[in-house]
Amino acid sequence: VPVVNLLSDRSHPLQALADVITMVEAVGAIDALEVAWVGDYNNVARSLSEAVCLLGGSMRLGGPPGHQVTAEEVTRLSQLGGSVSVHASPEDTVTGAHVVHTDTWTSMGQESETDARRGAFEGWTVDAALMSRARPGARFMHCMPVHRGEEVSADVMDSGVSLAVRQGHHRLTAARGALRWVLGEDA
Repeated sequence: VPVVNLLSDRSHPLQALADVITMVEAVGAIDALEVAWVGDYNNVARSLSEAVCLLGGSMRLGGPPGHQVTAEEVTRLSQLGGSVSVHASPEDTVTGAHVVHTDTWTSMGQESETDARRGAFEGWTVDAALMSRARPGARFMHCMPVHRGEEVSADVMDSGVSLAVRQGHHRLTAARGALRWVLGEDA
């Protein structure tokens, strides 16, 4: 019986599939893209990094101390293809990126850490000034739910550069496609 990981603490592969569909549709082939992840190296970051690397793209990972990708994880990702770079500031993370991606600072099950996480992630908000450091025409992505004023400002989330709503629509497409594939049905 096929088992599909819809979401776990370690990974979120169907979200990554929806993200890849969205990027290819709105920005271009993954192997030509630099994708920046700003924030916690969590389940979404891990699955997105795996997908981008498997497809030959470049991941730029940045998060505050205690929330960064480990050296072992960078080695593992690098073996998948593509490239991975780690950055200590949000500005360095997004510089030159085609796509800037983030997630909520406090994921499900971490609610007791909310105040500490707000302190740790101070300065890591994706806002218009940070987006201006990415490539001209760069797009913004967020897997939602979103907390405007924390991980992203409203002027980015609700702007024409945001692909977050399109990502949400592609989650259903990704899930349907994955289920058909594991069941061996024709696309």
